[in-house]
Amino acid sequence: MSKKSLVINIVAHSPYIRHLDESNAFRNNILFSEISDIYLPLLNMFADLESEGIPFKVNMVVSPTLCTMLADPVIQQQYIEWLEKIIALGEAEIDKYDSNDYRGKLASKYMKQAKQNLKDFQETFNQDILSKIKYYTNHGNIELMATAATYSFLPHYVDMPEAVQAQIETGMQIHKSYFGLVPEGFWLPYMGYVPGLERIIRPYVFNYSIVDTHSLLFANPQPTAGVFSPVRCENSLVLFGCDYEKNGSYRKAGVYRNQEKDTGFEADEDYLNSVLGDIGARVKTGYRYNANDGSEYNIKAAMSQAKADAEAFINEKSQKLEKAAELVKEGDVSLVCSFDASTFGGSWYEGIEWLNQVLRTAVDNEDFELATCSELIDKQYSLQRIAPFAGANVGTGYGECLLDNNNSWMIRYVRKACERMIDLAVRFSDDTGLKARSLNLASKELLLAMAGDWPMMLHDGEMPEYAEERFKESVSAFSTVYDSLGSNCISTEWLTKMEKKHPLFSDMNYHVFSRRK
Repeated sequence: MSKKSLVINIVAHSPYIRHLDESNAFRNNILFSEISDIYLPLLNMFADLESEGIPFKVNMVVSPTLCTMLADPVIQQQYIEWLEKIIALGEAEIDKYDSNDYRGKLASKYMKQAKQNLKDFQETFNQDILSKIKYYTNHGNIELMATAATYSFLPHYVDMPEAVQAQIETGMQIHKSYFGLVPEGFWLPYMGYVPGLERIIRPYVFNYSIVDTHSLLFANPQPTAGVFSPVRCENSLVLFGCDYEKNGSYRKAGVYRNQEKDTGFEADEDYLNSVLGDIGARVKTGYRYNANDGSEYNIKAAMSQAKADAEAFINEKSQKLEKAAELVKEGDVSLVCSFDASTFGGSWYEGIEWLNQVLRTAVDNEDFELATCSELIDKQYSLQRIAPFAGANVGTGYGECLLDNNNSWMIRYVRKACERMIDLAVRFSDDTGLKARSLNLASKELLLAMAGDWPMMLHDGEMPEYAEERFKESVSAFSTVYDSLGSNCISTEWLTKMEKKHPLFSDMNYHVFSRRK
């Protein structure tokens, strides 16, 4: 009888956004909302499962840019100050509504949650979310995967292996610095794969990655077990195919909370400014009172629906695995289901409770078991060998949204900068002092320019002016270093200013862009 396994993979990533000036401070709200809605509830859920002795297992990706921001003392303090404002807004919302008004009752609940978040962040987690993730990693509940330094869409640079190596190597170093280990798996940002990437990834001793469904189904030869069993590339890098989700339609159930109708976008601007201060823009506050169907939001009904949807999810996967086992006949079968962390609490308020029920139900399920990817590759060198097809999990499956009419102008600048950086790494291979500092800054700004976040934000129309500004800023900073090295004249004042502005990747070494012999 074949063994059946289910892998739940959670991808946590956020673009590197860090501002100290008041005119741009509201941009940090993206991360603050994620901490409150996703990461604190997720860790509290893990703690509940652990205390009840439930042996949960998940795969997880925590991107280097997210790690850097979560560990930044300045951002941590900004988050605390933001929570205090959200609590003050809750008090104002409670005063605004009649005691019998459902909105007042919900506001009271949300305010209590904000107070609990503040307590958890400061006391329970000591402002150190990453250490708690590391704790569950060390206890075997989480299997971490590394990923590219700035979540770059790697297929755009496959013909420039030094650029891909710089993303992989820097990402691996950052991962190791925060979690103390080099993981077995490497997560391809946006699941972006093209033939040849495996030859760049594998030398870093990564054993597996995850690709979109059609990268396996259109492979040559076609995998005999489809996506229900891992396969390997020519160099034995193992690939898992991601299970196709039918648009997650259950997430749009009418009783679930409407995540778009937020007080921060609907209340009078003067009222918001009197509580939050004049932050220069409308932002998410978490005070939301309506369900998707337009009715009053009922927490109890929504959580019941989340439990029912979790059971339906488990039943669906169980049936898939059962049918796969019948068709495959020989060998074990598995399914990998991958979710953006934003699904759990961000775009779907009840998502954390859904995941909680999925993990609880899966542990009790007798038809299959929860697993991590590394547990399924013990026979790595006997897996079927294939040549995967190009693919991604964005756009129509090929990542074309990262190179469309809105953002295609970016690629020529960043690719030219990559060519120049590779050349600089060769020309100044032994430099130290001010030149080395300049080259390290150029490398860091180039990695930031390579981030997939900026073209994706332009495609989605999400803060497009800001994304364009950030991209141009990094390209301009790189060009400044490049020109200054040519003229042998570097401004130490400007260099120090830029190092302080983006204090990520403190151990950056420009040699990551060097040509490998």
